[in-house]
This record gives sequence, C-alpha cells and structure tokens, in this order.
Amino acid sequence: MLKQTLINATFAGARVLQQYFNGTFTVSSKSNINDLVTQADIESEKAIFEVIKSEYPDHFILSEETGELKSSSNIKWIIDPIDGTVNFANGIPICCVSIGIEQDGKMILGAVYNPFINEFFFSERGSGATLNDKKIQVSDKADLTRSCLVTGFPYSYLDVPNGPLEVFETLIRANIPVRRLGSGAIDLCWVAAGRFDGFYEHNLNAWDSAAGFLIVEEAGGKVTDFKGDYYSLYQPNLLATNGKIHEDLLLAINGKWKPIVL
Repeated sequence: MLKQTLINATFAGARVLQQYFNGTFTVSSKSNINDLVTQADIESEKAIFEVIKSEYPDHFILSEETGELKSSSNIKWIIDPIDGTVNFANGIPICCVSIGIEQDGKMILGAVYNPFINEFFFSERGSGATLNDKKIQVSDKADLTRSCLVTGFPYSYLDVPNGPLEVFETLIRANIPVRRLGSGAIDLCWVAAGRFDGFYEHNLNAWDSAAGFLIVEEAGGKVTDFKGDYYSLYQPNLLATNGKIHEDLLLAINGKWKPIVL
C-alpha cells in the first residue's frame, strides 16, 4: 500500500508539471533572484499532498515549499514537487518530481519521475532499483580520469576551502568531463543508471537527494558525505559514485588528488 501510494503521488505531481510546462504561470524568488518557485511547484505539491493524506493522514511530511508537517509517525515523506525548477521555468525538460520515504530514520522507498522524457526511477530498500520497471545498475569504470561526472552549484556561492569552483577546476584541468544538468535528483538517477560515473554537490537539501540517494545505493553505488562518512540527508554535501572511483573523487573534492595527465 505504501509503495502504491508513493507511485500515485509521484504521478499526480508529474501531471501538474505537464499541465504547466511551456505555458503561462507565476514565478517568484525565494533566497535570491534565481532561487525560483513557480505556480507549478505549489500545485504539484498540493496534488502530492492530496494523494498522501487520502491514505496516510497522520504521516510526517517534509516538502520543499511547505516545510515540515510534523507528526508523531515514524514514517516521513520527503518531497520535491519540482526538482530543477529553473529548468522548468525556462522550458528545459530536465526536471522531475522526487519523493522519498523514510522510516525510523532510514530511507525505504524512493521515486523520481521526469514525465517529459518518460523516465520513472524507483527503488525499495533491499530490492534494487529500476527505470521504467527494468533493473538498473551503476557503471563499472574504475579510473577517475576516464569517468564522466555531473555536478551542481548552489544558488549562492560558498566561499569555503575546496568549494564548488575549486573542485570543478581540479577536475576540468585533469581533462575530466563534468556536466551540469540542473536537477540533483536526475543527476543521482543517471549515476544509478550508469550514464554518469559520479555526482557531487555542495549544499543540497534533504528533498533534493532523498529518493535519488536510495536509488543509487540500490543500483550498487556508493553515497557518502565529503568526509567519506555514510550519507545523511540532513547535512549538505553529497558524493555518489559507482563505488570504484569513489575514493579518488573524494580526494579530488578535498584537494588531495594528484592526477596523472597524459
């Protein structure tokens, strides 16, 4: 029942994205001018809430636009009604609905759906990960210098040692291709599907990574923070890889990697 409600909620939110995409809708800013929220974000979140509350009115909810709807339940829904809002607002079809379910502090279910390219990623703890009902797994590349990576940048630049631009420069100077799609949830899913070998980002929120983090793990990948410790949704830094390049990419992120450039 929980699994089906998750699927129904994800598709309900996605229908709203399809309704508004490339149409007319209101857009406003949050933390800064490019941290956007659209009418579609609000309506997608509303549609998702309606599905969840019809089945589980007492569950805890954490969602990007509304924040926390607290309860005593040990089950928490972690929702991003549109991950990739800037893309969505500009008519770029790299955006999705992302919903994860946490039970007793552990992720147990995750769903990410991009309706514009019809890709539905799903995972259940202990049961693997799928794309449109077909099993997926991470890549098997073991050499960081031959990897294809993806990253994202925070809306406000973090002036910290080994910040986003410094890490990006390290990798680019080593001739490693690094892409930026604009949706952390999709980045994670594409690592899970073996399209990217690794993803890193500074300053993510729980709703950005809740579903995708589980999908990567269930596809055989590895997810940690920037210290190499087991990833927690409630701290900002995420590194997700196929596992084989993880240690080298971790060193690169911390300014300790010395590539051999041919």
